[in-house]
Amino acid sequence: MRTTGKLIALALVTTVLVPPSAAAAAPKPPPNIPRITWGPCAGAPDPKPFEPPAQCGTLTVPIDWSNPSGPTMKVAVAKRPALDSANRIGSLVINPGGPGGSGVDFALWGYYYFTEELRNKFDIVGFDPRGVARSNPVVCGADLLLKFPGPIIETRGEFQRRGAYNQALGNDCKARTGPVFDHVDTISVARDIEAIRRAVGDSKLTYYGVSYGTLMGQQYAELYPDKVRAIALDSNMDHSVGTTAFLETEAATAQDSFDEFVKGCNAEPSCPMYGQDISAVWRSLLVKADNGELTDPGDPTWHYTTMDLIGFAYSSFYGPDWFFLADTINWLNGGSGQPQTATVAEARAALRYAPIDEAYENPFPAVFCEDWALPIASFQQYTTLMAKQRAVAPDMRFSPLGLDATVTCHGWPGKVQNPQHPLNVVSPSNKLLLVNAKHDPATGYNWATAAAQQMGSSAVLLTYEGWGHGAYARTPCIDNAVDAYLVSQTLPAPGTSCAPAPVAATTGARATDPPSRRDLLPSGARPVWAR
Repeated sequence: MRTTGKLIALALVTTVLVPPSAAAAAPKPPPNIPRITWGPCAGAPDPKPFEPPAQCGTLTVPIDWSNPSGPTMKVAVAKRPALDSANRIGSLVINPGGPGGSGVDFALWGYYYFTEELRNKFDIVGFDPRGVARSNPVVCGADLLLKFPGPIIETRGEFQRRGAYNQALGNDCKARTGPVFDHVDTISVARDIEAIRRAVGDSKLTYYGVSYGTLMGQQYAELYPDKVRAIALDSNMDHSVGTTAFLETEAATAQDSFDEFVKGCNAEPSCPMYGQDISAVWRSLLVKADNGELTDPGDPTWHYTTMDLIGFAYSSFYGPDWFFLADTINWLNGGSGQPQTATVAEARAALRYAPIDEAYENPFPAVFCEDWALPIASFQQYTTLMAKQRAVAPDMRFSPLGLDATVTCHGWPGKVQNPQHPLNVVSPSNKLLLVNAKHDPATGYNWATAAAQQMGSSAVLLTYEGWGHGAYARTPCIDNAVDAYLVSQTLPAPGTSCAPAPVAATTGARATDPPSRRDLLPSGARPVWAR
């Protein structure tokens, strides 16, 4: 995520394990799903010379896939036709994650994230998952969202009030959204993907998903193993962990990213904190934030919270933007200079809602809380979980992503439609390709190895030895391996890894190859914070 120098905290606003069989029985789609009627896309970017224009449409699917003949909804779809129509392979269905990322936007505005090889051979087809953007979005009242509390809870009373708030927010969202609210789980999305495959006329699915989009691909392969042509999953979820393991694995990968930041900054003389004890300075800032004493050097009346500070660091790991983070830490600690793009006005705007409408789209908690059973039964259990996270993450203390997602589901109304279970991908028609950065702050390498182990011989894990969230579009090694798999179904050898791109030594910059491609990844795969 490109930040602008503010202290923007990160969250995705949002156990009993069930056996694999709970997710394995996929109801058959209706026999006559209508094809998509393609037409012009409102507001789409103009095509470059010799490129066909984008096309958009909708696909009608059941709201509840267990009742295929019941009420329906429309899933929005966008297509960028293959550039080399004579050698077209089929459709590459894509999703940028979230939950809440728009696949339509990914296809329209993130088209050049994909290599020319993929754009030549495939129609790039993106969709807005149910509950997102143009597909009956989950909407919630601005008045309640303005009161959104953070995930750090100090007392039993706060714990009870947070549960009551989550319940009230969920009830409000459900009333505004309608019946789709209870059917935005990822199993339902996987069934929508199967409907899209049939609608575009492909005999088997070719798919690329990043971040939360990997859960869609994993569960599609569980439901429809005989329909897998090539499924590439970048930055993988582990949908088998319970509350404690979820929080600890997320905290561990956040701490790993902090450790890599310290190591990288100490190895580069141009880093703004080169030669300093970065961890000691960081911990002193955290203590000030804990005590309400961390002020803006340009405006002592403005105080940054602990969540602001940890969330800013965490979001900087997505790029990674190490030198930008070091510059900001140095500035907050009284050092010379200030992050060039930081302004108090921007920081305050980013840390507050500025409502102009009665309601806002807010799909994350509805989707996440239907996909995950992460109960916290009491304030005592909450404090125990916080201590466990701090034990594995002494500098970061917790993952803002993991903690906020979990706390958001405390008291959330409705049923967990798609609870966790070990992956059960049995004998797919073709193996899946899992790709993961070794030092990903959000979907850690620990999750990728767990998912690969659960899939066994049904998947191959390709390792990017570098940093940041998402591996594709970073180096030719990763791009070539993913492209070879999607185009010709050629998998890398088990154990294959790719060397990292160097982290840019320019404050605020990101090292990519080419530099701009990863900036085309829609916000669904990037952190979003609102408080």
